[in-house]
Amino acid sequence: MNRPVMSEGPADRLFVQPKVGQSIKESLDKAERRNKFKSVLLVLPLLAFIAVFFLMPIGDMLMRSVQNGTLADYMPNSAVELKQWDRQALPEEKTFAVLGNDILSLLKSQNLDRVGTDLNRVQSGMKLLLNKTARGLEKQSQAGITEFKPLMISIDKRWGETATWSQLKVMAPSISAVHYLAAVDRQYDDNGDIVQQPESRQIYVGNLLKTLAVSVAITFICFLLGYPLAYFLASLPDRFSNLLMILVLLPFWTSLLVRTSAWIVILQSNGVFNDVLRSLGIINQPLDLMYNLYGTIIAMTHILLPFMVLPLYSVMRGVDQTYIRAAHSMGASSMRTFFKIYFPLSLPGVSAGGILVFILAVGYYITPALVGGRTGQMISNFIAYHMQTSLNWGLASAIASLLLVVVLLMYWVYDRFVGITNMKLG
Repeated sequence: MNRPVMSEGPADRLFVQPKVGQSIKESLDKAERRNKFKSVLLVLPLLAFIAVFFLMPIGDMLMRSVQNGTLADYMPNSAVELKQWDRQALPEEKTFAVLGNDILSLLKSQNLDRVGTDLNRVQSGMKLLLNKTARGLEKQSQAGITEFKPLMISIDKRWGETATWSQLKVMAPSISAVHYLAAVDRQYDDNGDIVQQPESRQIYVGNLLKTLAVSVAITFICFLLGYPLAYFLASLPDRFSNLLMILVLLPFWTSLLVRTSAWIVILQSNGVFNDVLRSLGIINQPLDLMYNLYGTIIAMTHILLPFMVLPLYSVMRGVDQTYIRAAHSMGASSMRTFFKIYFPLSLPGVSAGGILVFILAVGYYITPALVGGRTGQMISNFIAYHMQTSLNWGLASAIASLLLVVVLLMYWVYDRFVGITNMKLG
């Protein structure tokens, strides 16, 4: 009598059937390796995306921040001679001749303007000096040049100053810290020592400190506004809190440019806010709230507030109300219960929202550019200027690298004192 064939059920597929001559342990190990390989294949597209669109741009930025290969690439012979110069006196005739010939070669290959522009970003006036010297050498080259040193000094007396050669020596290495020094308002002097930039050129350190201060202020304001709102939403029944949460999320459905433009209409001298205050008799002259730091803080606070509310709301909804009722039953007042029990339990949401708002505020660009004016500019605006206008990508990369270090430092502080595993974003 034939036995009925039973179909394989879900429970049967949970067990690995060992092959002939193969132990159960070997079969389990093989199945585990197969599952790990499948997991790697599933994660591989994400890893490739992160590598191509995140890690590689950061790596390219870090490389550009230390690259200074203009002289090494276009004037390699001059770069070698300058590295050997000891800064004690003017270079010998050989160095003048090598540099002069390199200048003539750049003029013939039509690369002189490009090299002069690159060098001019590090030392102002270098492009004009090279062009003037090239024209003078070209005129004399037809009759033949016997000595370059007196000729170049007669063309421009700056060739007779060790300061000019010292700045060229600084730019000779293909890898240097010139851009990082400029990003922290420092430079090399004629002796090769690191000194402060002239006061009129000290821009970036002050702006970076202002950016950090504004970011901290915006984070604190978002906390003051977002904590009561999140507390109110968390205390409501689900049907009401979900309805009001739509209002919190509503800004995400509107373009950032539209929201920023709306604040321009509201805060300008003849805007809605000043008109209301004048109609109420509170002010006689319009408040100056646009194209300055006040406009930047107000607009950025409105834009970043949801990033504080959402983590707070998520944590507050998870607070066990049994602790609150137990504290009240033991005679604790509402104020004491809040500060001793509720607020400490909501700290993971406070820290998560704080670091999220701070990191976003540090790198904000569009809003300060539109409403900040001259005094409300952030460090990101200078990065964009050097990337798009001055085309000094090395300096832009150095400033962005310093900003990246600040963000990583904040991340480390958060992980050190709070723990990244305790972060709750919603």
